Amino acid sequence: MSDLADKVQRDLVEAIDNDDLVLPTLPEVALQIRRAAEDPEISVSNLSKVIGRDTALSARLIKVVNSPLLRATQEVTDLHTAITRLGVNYSSNLAIGLVMEQIFHARSEVVEQKMREVWRKSLEIAGVCYALCRIYTQLKPDQAALGGLVHQIGVLPILTYAEDNNELLSDPVSLNHVIETIHPVLGDKLLSVWEFPERLVKLPGLYLDFTRDSKQLDYVDLVQVAALYCYKDSDHPLGRIDAFGVPAFNKLGIDPENKARCAEIEEARSMFY
Repeated sequence: MSDLADKVQRDLVEAIDNDDLVLPTLPEVALQIRRAAEDPEISVSNLSKVIGRDTALSARLIKVVNSPLLRATQEVTDLHTAITRLGVNYSSNLAIGLVMEQIFHARSEVVEQKMREVWRKSLEIAGVCYALCRIYTQLKPDQAALGGLVHQIGVLPILTYAEDNNELLSDPVSLNHVIETIHPVLGDKLLSVWEFPERLVKLPGLYLDFTRDSKQLDYVDLVQVAALYCYKDSDHPLGRIDAFGVPAFNKLGIDPENKARCAEIEEARSMFY
């Protein structure tokens, strides 16, 4: 590891330990959606009002409902129907996940580009998580998608730090090394600060352990398999991992010969774009 990467890593770990690191906050609309969804009596109309304040988010939810995996007989064109179709909890979780895009923004072009890259890959992995969950498990697809959307959330504070550290920005190798090493720790911390459900809080720190063998199938398993799927045949380090040797892959019982299922998973890559 370069001296620079080593120094940055020490600085960041120290800042985390001392609670000195400025962590991004959840977008206001995400907090409003969460508060609304915590009300057991919330109606579809009231949740529609809260989500409807963000027009881009409303459009995304309507698009998700009309995606091939969920497509109904009639096209859905309004938010109220979309939420009715998905259900209140389901809609809330997806909305909170999708609205994260608002914090993937930076001042410098280099960092902005890197953030876009991370977010695009997270959207893709979330779509595959969603499909894998629906096809192969009894788990909740909205939680699986949320897991996919936030599994790399720890990259954000590192990139924000890099914006104020030109030396790190101009050394992509060191920057990537720092990201790979620290983003899981930061991801766990962020999700904990944001009070995410327990089953997702440890996800960033666990999804890169491909020897992990949980007794019961969980959301970490889904994110692992989705990440391997989305990076296969690429020059990314995950592209070199043999999925057949990964416990999560074998637990899901995926049959690569089932062409219809494979087509469904492939199509899901773009469901959240």
